[in-house]
Amino acid sequence: MSAVAAGLALEARGITKYFGHVTALDDVSFEIAPGEVVALMGDNGAGKSTLVKCLSGAMRPDEGTLSIDGEPVVLESPTHARGLGIETVYQDLALADDLSAAENFFLGREHLLQGQPWRRFGHLDRRRMHREASAHLDRLSINLPDLRAPVREFSGGQRQCVAVARALVWAKKVIFMDEPTAALGVAQTRHVLDLIVRVRESGLAVVVISHSVPEVLEVADRIVVLRLGERVATLDPATCNGDDVVAAITGASTHRGGRSTP
Repeated sequence: MSAVAAGLALEARGITKYFGHVTALDDVSFEIAPGEVVALMGDNGAGKSTLVKCLSGAMRPDEGTLSIDGEPVVLESPTHARGLGIETVYQDLALADDLSAAENFFLGREHLLQGQPWRRFGHLDRRRMHREASAHLDRLSINLPDLRAPVREFSGGQRQCVAVARALVWAKKVIFMDEPTAALGVAQTRHVLDLIVRVRESGLAVVVISHSVPEVLEVADRIVVLRLGERVATLDPATCNGDDVVAAITGASTHRGGRSTP
């Protein structure tokens, strides 16, 4: 069964966001099905990050509606979104530098490690924390030098892997990735792209914000293009090329059949 036929994991209609007199998003609709990778593309200032923040609980839109699995919802916060199975990897990674990789995995979810009879004292089962974090990383084929070392000692690529792996472990419906391969080397970029494909095959919906046209054409099922706060095009990677994508982003004309209406 195709991703589209399976129904929508997330659907947004008429999302509009103002910052003073500036319209950052203007009546934008967005949808993604389980087991689908949708790339969100556009030039700087197109509204990509604002849209992701509205769809992940970090920002309230001024207008528009949002549904998850067909049920209307108003996201009150990122914590609320996470409770509904939505995870986000931002460009700044949102890691606590003084905590270890294992501790970052359970950041905000420490209650899961507070078993009886220690719950009343706030005791954390650190052995279980490291054991489960290690198992998750092994499953994702991610190798880190030391799970107990503060992540500030990690390279940029290793930090990126921690943030991506954490989101992949906890997401149940949708995962948003804002430039997930930024600052990564060739091998680590390849690994993240392979992870995205494996996550899609597991049935999770993946939204990737990226400026890398070749990467998007490789992993995306659809490409949604924003320009100046509006959704201007939807592209099918199977029938378009890099020139079509660039043309949609910049507003230039295109002569191929890979472009569809917004």
